[in-house]
Amino acid sequence: MAERIIVRQNNAFETEVLASDAHQTGPEALRPVEHLHGLTPYGMLLASLGSCTAILLHTYAQRHGLDLRVVELRLRYGRDFKSDCEDCDVNDRYEERIDLEIGLTGGLAADEREKLLLIAKQCPIHRLLKSGIEVRSQPVSD
Repeated sequence: MAERIIVRQNNAFETEVLASDAHQTGPEALRPVEHLHGLTPYGMLLASLGSCTAILLHTYAQRHGLDLRVVELRLRYGRDFKSDCEDCDVNDRYEERIDLEIGLTGGLAADEREKLLLIAKQCPIHRLLKSGIEVRSQPVSD
């Protein structure tokens, strides 16, 4: 399974999200996301990571006077469900991966681009995914 999201954001923080159908391939499979309920949970995760990264990059660029006009993030979630689910009733660890491509448009010098690519890794969602987080689930107590 692979799911793809593209997040485009301009320097006025106007954001466009495109999503793919997890069962289709090719560029024609991407469609604008108009409502959050149109995304799968994986799509929501990718859109969150992309949006957070775009906001961080534009905020950093504006504070440091960098000519960053548009950020385009191409995200892809991948997991091999067939091999993971051979023992999915007892396995709670899966082989999952997010690929993230970052496109920067503007009058940026090479060193500014390099700095922005480093800054992108400081997105709180990126850091949370990279290091992991414990989730404690329990019923609501009355």
